Amino acid sequence: MLDSKVIHVLIVGGGTGGITVAARLRRSNENFKVTIIEPLEEHYYQPFWTLVGGGAATKQETVRPMKDVIPSGVEWIKDKVVEFFPEQNKVKLQYSSEPISYDYLVVSPGIQLDWGKVEGLKDSLGINGVCSNYSFETVDFTWEAIRNTKSGNAIFTFPNTPIKCGGAPQKIMWLAEEYFRKNGVRDNINVQFVAPGNAIFGVERYRIALEKLVKERNIITHFHSHLIKIDKEKNIAYFKDVHSGEAFEKEYSMIHVTPPQSSPDFIKSSPLSNSDGWVDVDKHSTQHNKYPNIFSLGDASSLPNAKTGASIRKQAPILVKNLIAHLHSSPLTGSYNGYASCPIVTGYSSLILAEFKYDGIPCESFPFDQAKPRWTMFLLKKYLLPLIYWWGMLKGRM
Repeated sequence: MLDSKVIHVLIVGGGTGGITVAARLRRSNENFKVTIIEPLEEHYYQPFWTLVGGGAATKQETVRPMKDVIPSGVEWIKDKVVEFFPEQNKVKLQYSSEPISYDYLVVSPGIQLDWGKVEGLKDSLGINGVCSNYSFETVDFTWEAIRNTKSGNAIFTFPNTPIKCGGAPQKIMWLAEEYFRKNGVRDNINVQFVAPGNAIFGVERYRIALEKLVKERNIITHFHSHLIKIDKEKNIAYFKDVHSGEAFEKEYSMIHVTPPQSSPDFIKSSPLSNSDGWVDVDKHSTQHNKYPNIFSLGDASSLPNAKTGASIRKQAPILVKNLIAHLHSSPLTGSYNGYASCPIVTGYSSLILAEFKYDGIPCESFPFDQAKPRWTMFLLKKYLLPLIYWWGMLKGRM
């Protein structure tokens, strides 16, 4: 310990990153006082929403009371941060007149869903086949939309922004396509994937495998385009070409929308952000590039990796190690290599386990070809990964 002084670590965000870091700090040998600022009363295991949308799980399996996941000994302030004062080591809260002081600040508020950036989307969700797995409130309707689709276009979109879980927009597509086949309506349905990038996946090893599935299952892909408007009355979706700027339209029977996403507004407007609005940290140490007693991980950080829960599982121990090292005026030797994992569900009993690090370099865990869809990897996602999450990561054990 450092002269037995109590060191106050303030954590912004009670999501995966905030809870995991808090648990690890509490399990350390340091004399930490840990406080989490989080306005929500419920904590969600969001990776399971793909299965909920596909009818393979219930959304009740994905939620627990926040009070039950806050680590023992950690103070929970149910409030929102509205302003940062890093020069004074303080933050301002929405409902408290007194600012909160800290010795160290960990920023992990997650990502913001910008539903309003697609014209008509907010008012269309849950109507005439417009669905999204990206919120607890809307995920149930995805399954209803899939079951009600008998013909026409089933469209799955990817926005022209960074997003959490970059594989999720296509995961639900693979489940829907299999459902259509098994229920004898596939020949009447055009399954379409529309994305602003130039390929189905960014890492070559898994892109090749997924392109093979695209061909085998007759998926229509439309790249270099993103959704800009929904007309729920006419069942028409409007898209824009990212290069030419030209708009075009597609009729739909169902459309699964991944909303545009960005860093939370209170991060964008803060002195912690970089020019793109993300918390400006070193990509290896997770330490802020200007304020050495501030660290960040997860979706709101500037770490240039895929925004997934598996990434946080690797970032959290490195962040805690480096925070403690800084506390003791030691070199920050923890180094995050950009590891991310994307379990790409390709059906109700198959999954490609994509694992990679910075620069899209594969970084796999198992001694077999993980680019091949496997039943065992589907079992890993459905049964083992939730246990690792609730009883490993959130307890500071993994």
